[in-house]
Amino acid sequence: MSRKLRIVRVANFVTPVSGGLRTALRHLGAGYLAAGHEPVLVVPGPRRSDEWTEQGRVVTLPGRPLPGSGGYRLLTDRRSVERTLADLAPDRLEVSDRTTLRWTGAWARGRGVPAMMVSHESATGVLRANGLPPALARSLADRLNSRTASAYDTVLCTTAWAAEEFERIGARNLAQAPLGVDLELMHPDRRDPELRARLAEPGQVLLVMCSRLSGEKRPERALETLAELRRRHRIPAVLAVAGAGPLRRRLERRAHELRLPVRFLGHLAERSEVAALLATADAVIAPGPVETFGLAALETLACGTPVAVSRSSALPQVVGRAGLAAPDSGGGFALAVRELLSRPEAERRATARARAEEFGWDAAVASFLAAHGAASEPARRAGEP
Repeated sequence: MSRKLRIVRVANFVTPVSGGLRTALRHLGAGYLAAGHEPVLVVPGPRRSDEWTEQGRVVTLPGRPLPGSGGYRLLTDRRSVERTLADLAPDRLEVSDRTTLRWTGAWARGRGVPAMMVSHESATGVLRANGLPPALARSLADRLNSRTASAYDTVLCTTAWAAEEFERIGARNLAQAPLGVDLELMHPDRRDPELRARLAEPGQVLLVMCSRLSGEKRPERALETLAELRRRHRIPAVLAVAGAGPLRRRLERRAHELRLPVRFLGHLAERSEVAALLATADAVIAPGPVETFGLAALETLACGTPVAVSRSSALPQVVGRAGLAAPDSGGGFALAVRELLSRPEAERRATARARAEEFGWDAAVASFLAAHGAASEPARRAGEP
């Protein structure tokens, strides 16, 4: 193995109730630690703290709340972050925010520290999701991505879909590495008949959406899907929503107005609770159109449950035959769910689990470390077979 490295990771948009990014950071940190390296995670929070965890050292710096985000904070005190990075003296820098933290690339370069930006979202998709016309969104994303690519030694994307917007600007420092899934915790054996009895009556179809309830995730589409299934397709479906976010009250009001059987479960603090819910569902809806990997969808497959995903996102590449890509409408998702449910249950659950087993965290950690130059084999360049 290569020498022990202190890998300092800096991230925004991480809270105790955040989902995929928080999960990925935890598993990657634990993997780096198990591989003999020294991971340090720097994140924003309400107050300063410094603790040792299963993913290594976690340093929390006071971060400014982001209005309307449902709890996200940002590391806006650049001097504080600079001092912290200088004190930590990283051998490698890994950054998970290409907007407010992009300056860290220049900081690292000035000190001879190899730096990698992990692209967790599509800039083009996020801009379009916020209402910008396609041409303008593409133009602005290209400028943003050009600055990002030039600021870092490596830009790592988790899917070919995520890499495409960097490839179109000719970025030559791309690497591609998948994320993973906890195949022991997320397992079909987590299916819970008592939980099902609480959420659905006999003969009803139990749908689940596990997502942050914020605009870019398009959670309202799950309600539209449920309405279509019940009224147009005459399928006696009910919906359980796991997750927190700024749109919860609006979604609750909408469900009440439409007289839809929806249970809002809030944030599930225990990962075992998430696993039980996903394994107990008949099908899961992942409507986010700008997902670049979609850990929640992969966890769903690991639990043996098929998932309907947005065809605009990277998720069709991730779920493969274990799910279905749906047009971005309630009607489109309803048709996808209906088709998934038409497959024999044993077949659809076995197919889901088999697909998830292709994405273990060991392989993900090895690929990330390779991108850091901490493994003997180089990370696969985006677009390579």
